Amino acid sequence: MFPLPPNLYIREVPWSNPVGTDLRRAQQAELDSRYGSPDHDPSPPTEADTAVFVIAYERSSGQPLGCGGLRRLDCSTAEVKRIYVLPYARGSGVATAILSSLEFRARAAGFGAVTAEAGSAQYDGKRFYAQAGYAEVPNFGPYKDLPYSTCFAKVIEPGVRSTELSASFKVS
Repeated sequence: MFPLPPNLYIREVPWSNPVGTDLRRAQQAELDSRYGSPDHDPSPPTEADTAVFVIAYERSSGQPLGCGGLRRLDCSTAEVKRIYVLPYARGSGVATAILSSLEFRARAAGFGAVTAEAGSAQYDGKRFYAQAGYAEVPNFGPYKDLPYSTCFAKVIEPGVRSTELSASFKVS
């Protein structure tokens, strides 16, 4: 497994989990405020396409601190969606622990690569993915023609060569 900060535990829950729903609503409200409108996600994840959804909790109090999920893109690639940490818990390693947990679960599910997207108002997200070893790739899928999106990818399985990953993200 991966090391967690000693004050956290991460639990996999269904997409419909009420705590997860509340955290996703808080994330969307923050993004609505940053972008000035609610139409900033061209392809919101759904329960049907979410392979994994996790919530990070503070160990001693049980207080939820953040969440994140993986959307299946194809049989070898998943996309990170809805990573969110409550404002008062930011900078404490919660987001990194959530991302590590998602990568671990993606690897266990057989995915060889993980992708992510951050929009123009998510400068912190862009920095976060770059620091986590994600490389900037051409925009893909629903972000392909969006000039305000920046897409990232990371090979997580040794069996997937970076040339294969690069080929799958070529702009057509």
